[in-house]
Amino acid sequence: MGVNNFTYSNNGLALTELFEGDVLTAYQDQRGVWTIGYGHTAGVYPGQTITQDQAVAFLISDVAAAVACVNNAVTVPLTQSQFDALVDFTFNLGTGSFLGSTLLKDINAGDFPDAVAQFDLWDHCGGVVNAGLLRRRQAEAAEFSGQPTPNSTTSS
Repeated sequence: MGVNNFTYSNNGLALTELFEGDVLTAYQDQRGVWTIGYGHTAGVYPGQTITQDQAVAFLISDVAAAVACVNNAVTVPLTQSQFDALVDFTFNLGTGSFLGSTLLKDINAGDFPDAVAQFDLWDHCGGVVNAGLLRRRQAEAAEFSGQPTPNSTTSS
């Protein structure tokens, strides 16, 4: 059972919004999954459109699973920045990927330097390095380390 009870901060939410982008018409992501808003995939269908308010509501709802996962899975105290980085990572990759990751193992062992090095290993899509994912992982690593998050205009 986790020792943290954080909520996702506005800085964390801004990180997710930056890399997810905000598309109000359904599109297929790089893996062919129908997506809308800020990375929402549940029940999305071709031709679907939503409002900005719906996109925000989906994001808040969707990020809740990542928040709960990180709070429950991490067994060492975190800072808000570390928590935010892990929630963005988990939101993007899914709870299963986070729960089975060496990143989580390193964090729970208190080995934060090795944990930071793990972020960049999750920069592939379809077995190929993806520049957008690499930028996202670098931003998460910076956030985790308490450094300013690099700016990016390309979503992943």
